[in-house]
Amino acid sequence: MRHGNKINHLGKKTGHRKAMLQNMACSLIEHKRISTTIAKAKTLRVFVEPILTKAKTDSTHSRRVVFSYLQNKEMVTELFREVAPKIANRAGGYTRIIRTGYRLGDNAEMCMIELVDFNELYNNDNTKKTTRRSRRGGKKDESVAVETTDAAVEEAVVVEEVTPEATAEETPVAEATSEEVVEETAPEATTDEAPAADETENSEENA
Repeated sequence: MRHGNKINHLGKKTGHRKAMLQNMACSLIEHKRISTTIAKAKTLRVFVEPILTKAKTDSTHSRRVVFSYLQNKEMVTELFREVAPKIANRAGGYTRIIRTGYRLGDNAEMCMIELVDFNELYNNDNTKKTTRRSRRGGKKDESVAVETTDAAVEEAVVVEEVTPEATAEETPVAEATSEEVVEETAPEATTDEAPAADETENSEENA
């Protein structure tokens, strides 16, 4: 029975458990996220977050303390150069656990543990800014669309008003041209009829 025992031994001896947590902490610092079981992730979070807090103050003593936990010079350098500036303004809560389902072999509950400041998708500030911009942009687009439709309707009305006047002005020209043609043809007809009348008069006198 484990009454009052707050440490999860993970079914391992002390030396094995410490070595495993060192390796997992180094992998988390190097890759910024790792996939493991829920039980190991919760134990790793308790192990690695005090190390990240210690890395905020870049001094020889802090580097030596961090090295005593990690036992890896490259990861200590990575932690103080890249990770520490990112988490400088965060007061705890450096890691996030995201559940990913169950493992096929033994049905263990799996998860992904990651450093919060290195995940851009879950950054709350960026999501708020994008949503506000999209809403404002949508309203502007709708107003512009309404203005364009109103302008198109006004242009159509103007075109309809102009077309009847234009046709009314064009019709008298056609009538004038027809009258001129009649006037031009009338004198020719009278000249053709005059010789016929003279011929009838001459024939009556000869008789």
